[in-house]
Amino acid sequence: MALSPAQGVGVMRRYRSGPTPLSREHLGLVLLLLLAPFAPSIGAPQLPGEQPPATHVLIVTGASGEPRFADAFFAQASAFRRAVIESGAIPDSAVIFLAEDPARAPAVIAGRSVRDNVIGALHTIARRARPGDNVLVLLIGHGSWQDGVSRFNLPGPDLTDREWSELLRTLDRQTVAIVVAASASGEFVKSLSGSNRVVITATKSGFERNETIFAEHFVAAFVGERADTDKDGRVSLLEAFVYAKREVERAYELADKLLTEHAVLDDDGDGVGSASPGIAGAKDGYKASSFFVGPGRVAAALLTDPRAVELIAQQRRLQHSIDSLRAMRSAMSETEFQNALEPLLVKLAETTRALRALEPRKP
Repeated sequence: MALSPAQGVGVMRRYRSGPTPLSREHLGLVLLLLLAPFAPSIGAPQLPGEQPPATHVLIVTGASGEPRFADAFFAQASAFRRAVIESGAIPDSAVIFLAEDPARAPAVIAGRSVRDNVIGALHTIARRARPGDNVLVLLIGHGSWQDGVSRFNLPGPDLTDREWSELLRTLDRQTVAIVVAASASGEFVKSLSGSNRVVITATKSGFERNETIFAEHFVAAFVGERADTDKDGRVSLLEAFVYAKREVERAYELADKLLTEHAVLDDDGDGVGSASPGIAGAKDGYKASSFFVGPGRVAAALLTDPRAVELIAQQRRLQHSIDSLRAMRSAMSETEFQNALEPLLVKLAETTRALRALEPRKP
């Protein structure tokens, strides 16, 4: 479980002043615990005179194979689209929805989810998106893995994991989150992992080929408030992942079935997914914890308080310093990196603690 801001600051201070310094291994765990919950939101409230990052969404339902899957994929994709638009998080124009059968809802489905249309949609987003914007790609359907190649199944020719990787290169100046909610999707992590990326897959490997239910629960995380664990009025990708994974496990247990899908998340760029991101010992979860589809109800209230505006600005300055340091990590020893990172994390934790004290809470 993640440390609170006060607990995190206390641990780091004890490390600095205690008679017995933490080992490198233990300090690494402390740093990980601090990184995930204290990151300022990628979709942070707009500061005066500052244009906030926009969010662009691509939703794709793949080849269904059976009517029951066609109905489920369409229902899940439609529910997600409604959730992000009706919440006021992003405008209708920023969402592209491609489906196997556009006739189901021609007013909202931009086209059939064939290979060329998916490629065209990503190029459209790349043209629209400014540097620093957020892009969320949600793939709902079936997948396959054979001879070292993963595919997300589309009507007609599929797109392989390597082709998806090349397509996402056009979005290197944006923060990209891609959710492959499909069977045999785990191998996508290796191909799609990178800096400024969050990759979520419904399975941990290509060998988990059975149908998955991860998409159903991932979408449910954005409908209602059950996944909003910190009660700040918005759901991060980390919260959505944790919620969906827990509900998938519960569904299998209630049905008395062997769990055949194990979702993973990678956001540190090492190409290895974590089943338990954001907790002690996990490398992943930091970026996902700060990726929001929209700013949520807290943003407007915070911007009326000059103290909050200054704290948010300070968060961003600290975050920029941390990101710059992380980019140089390969050129530093682990001790050098940790010594440089520690004071930034302490200050970030203190700033976040002060900011959260100003946030309105539900009764």
